[in-house]
Amino acid sequence: GGVGLGVAVVVLAVTAAIAADPMSIGRATGVGSSSSTVATGETTTVRVEAAHMRFLPDVIDVPTGNRLVIELVNVDDMVHDLVFANGANSGRLMPGESTKLDVGIIGGRLEGWCSIVGHRQMGMVLTVNPTGDANAEAGRHSSHSSADHASDQPVDPPADIDFGASPGPGFQARDARLSPAPDRRVHRMTLTVQEVEREIAPGVTQRLWTFNGSAPGPVLRGRVGDVFDITFVNDGTMGHSIDFHAGSLAPDRPMRTINPGESLRYRFTARLSGIWMYHCGTMPMSAHIANGLFGAVIIDPPDLPPVAAEYLLVQSELYLGPNGGVVDLDKIEAQRPDAVVFNGYVNQYDYRPLVAPVGRRIRIWVLDAGPDRPSAFHVIGGQFDAVFQEGRLALSPARDRPGGSQVLGLLAAQGGYVELVLPEAGTYPFVSHVMWDAEHGAHGLLQAR
Repeated sequence: GGVGLGVAVVVLAVTAAIAADPMSIGRATGVGSSSSTVATGETTTVRVEAAHMRFLPDVIDVPTGNRLVIELVNVDDMVHDLVFANGANSGRLMPGESTKLDVGIIGGRLEGWCSIVGHRQMGMVLTVNPTGDANAEAGRHSSHSSADHASDQPVDPPADIDFGASPGPGFQARDARLSPAPDRRVHRMTLTVQEVEREIAPGVTQRLWTFNGSAPGPVLRGRVGDVFDITFVNDGTMGHSIDFHAGSLAPDRPMRTINPGESLRYRFTARLSGIWMYHCGTMPMSAHIANGLFGAVIIDPPDLPPVAAEYLLVQSELYLGPNGGVVDLDKIEAQRPDAVVFNGYVNQYDYRPLVAPVGRRIRIWVLDAGPDRPSAFHVIGGQFDAVFQEGRLALSPARDRPGGSQVLGLLAAQGGYVELVLPEAGTYPFVSHVMWDAEHGAHGLLQAR
């Protein structure tokens, strides 16, 4: 959303010869000070508001040697916190909550930020500048800006994927098989945001944000005219939202960000066929999608013919933080994924191939969930004689024979399906023909039997 500009109310209270007692400052922790700084015994108190992905004010001048106490008020509509490089930490504040944070004795420039993933990159940074001391003033002008320290992730080493490794013997791939659309015309489902640690490659885990514990989330399927009645629940630790591309309605209320412990009802009618993405739309959207909050809704085209087997592959990118951590925003901004995957796991269908009957027609639905990279879906050794892309049957065996297609090309958030007949028994690899992606996880096998 847009950034609103407000008027910051700043209260400076300097009290001579009084050192604030950290135990009286509510949830404040991690008070720090410089050992070379002579304390003045005075305290500077500043009211800071968290609003519109900003701290107001975002620059605070404090006399060198003074203790800084921040009265932090969250006037925004989502959860925030304020942490400092010296370890001072406000704890998370729900909308309307406030706390006092003892930042410590100020002896040099100090950076603060909101530690919720992505909020720092969206502009929630705060700088404390010392004044009245020559050495501190010099440090003030020579220090790096907050943009030079953009990551709000731990300094643990990043997770490292071994693309030649195999998962353990108990590994279970996500079931890519699709069931037909149910006969009912009203589809009710509860989608709950859950934060769970999941393996995304052999020996590599991430703490994903998920719908109902999986990334991608559950598949919804129906027909044109069906009604989807969704209860969305946020059991996470930060604000989240949900956006269904399969419905057309004003986003103001059903797509709004809700805080932990809240829920909303999202009801829409599927008026157009296709494979549609759903995802969290809370900013920064790239982070919420990349860390697992996405899924697919399939609305069957009228008179969709039956086939021997149907599969769904959702392509997405992984931007890994440390093992067991969350998505790395710096990698997203640099567009440097660690892997590109189908259905959330590196090369999972190499280890557990999909099975297709020889000589019979199969259909593979593909959705590119992104958040950024395109897909060029291709089956090695196979040819597509039916291609449905973004709501349009681009190639039909009855209409266009002997024409064929080799790739289903999709941009981020686009989807479609291909149909093919595998002519003989054997193993047919499938890939994104963006070759770096194929070599970094977007690869699997079809076994024709």
